[in-house]
Amino acid sequence: MSKLAPASIKYVIKATISAKGIIEKPDVIGAIFGQTEGLLGSDLDLRELQRTGRIGRIEVNIKSERGSATGEIIIPSSLDSAETALIAATMETIDRVGPCTAKISLETVEDTRSAKRKFVVEKAKEILRKLISEGVPDITEISEEIKEAVRVDEVTSYQGLPCGPNMLDSDNVIIVEGRADVVNLLKFGIRNTLAIEGTSIPPVVVKICQQKVATVFFDGDRGGELNMKALLEVADIDFITTAPKGTEVEELSKKEVYKALRDKISIEQYKLENRELYSNNANEIDRNSREKSKITKTQPKKDYRAIVKKEVTEKEAKKESLPEREFELFSKTLDDIIGTRAACIFDAEYNILGKVPVKEIDSVLKSIENPHAVVFDGSADSELAGLARARGVKYLVGMKKDNVTSSQVIILSKEDFKKN
Repeated sequence: MSKLAPASIKYVIKATISAKGIIEKPDVIGAIFGQTEGLLGSDLDLRELQRTGRIGRIEVNIKSERGSATGEIIIPSSLDSAETALIAATMETIDRVGPCTAKISLETVEDTRSAKRKFVVEKAKEILRKLISEGVPDITEISEEIKEAVRVDEVTSYQGLPCGPNMLDSDNVIIVEGRADVVNLLKFGIRNTLAIEGTSIPPVVVKICQQKVATVFFDGDRGGELNMKALLEVADIDFITTAPKGTEVEELSKKEVYKALRDKISIEQYKLENRELYSNNANEIDRNSREKSKITKTQPKKDYRAIVKKEVTEKEAKKESLPEREFELFSKTLDDIIGTRAACIFDAEYNILGKVPVKEIDSVLKSIENPHAVVFDGSADSELAGLARARGVKYLVGMKKDNVTSSQVIILSKEDFKKN
């Protein structure tokens, strides 16, 4: 007879037997096969089902005591639920075992798959509890780790200095101190960086700053301050920002990086705020002779407020002397584009080169030939002013303007035309 593979068992029939007399296991098995033979037809004959492996080995446990016997019958089945139920029901038709009167009572028909499902559920709960206690990595963290690895691979070099992959193609460059700073900014999508890599300023950095709108982004410590001073002595810098005091650029979060870049200031404002570093102070005096020192001491220090006031006065004079043709054209164009979020770009003859959405000014200025004036429905800020200077624009005219000045670009707002 075939033995049913444990993996194929679907149900287990369990029944109890009691007999008035002494019986043994072979007697019970013989009675089961003999008294159910032909009862359900040939398709459900127990001998045939066991031969084909659809009914497993019948287990019988018998205990005899004081002239009577009791025991348990176990029948494994791989039949479907209906056929198994029929087989189970036939057990209660057996009324004799050997020479003794007997009674078989069906106890249960167990679904082994239900037990397996219960085991699986309990095991799954145990696994989940373990995972939670150990901490499952967040998919966002995994994704960011992969992206960071890719970005680190994108760090390139220019004449031996670490830089972002878009440094040469961009009209703007962000000067940082070291490779780790380049990597951190690249992690946040800032790809136009160049590192000085040391305390001495490489000539290539000076050259790049002459060609592009340059923003310095150094650490907020003593080393960053010294590097800043060294760079400003030799390079043409447009804007300056620093990491928060006591921190380094490579340590900053995305929010801190973008806040620092938004808060950048012009080189003129930086020198005004740090005028003691750029005026004729005692350090310079000590390097001179005593006689020259006396002369120097009698000379007044530069009044930077007066310088700024002079620049503003000169700027106002430029506005007052704005040619009538330009005044009329800019004023009318501003009136025409109010609320359109559009920008009009003119050449030196004041032919319109194009009318584009404000958000596309940057890309258009980088590609258009010889732009002379830009009139737009927006606010003129330091970044746009820097790009305008780099592209040779003479007039930058917006509805509003930030507190920004430029020695090469005349920056005007609608309010300026009302005053004229």
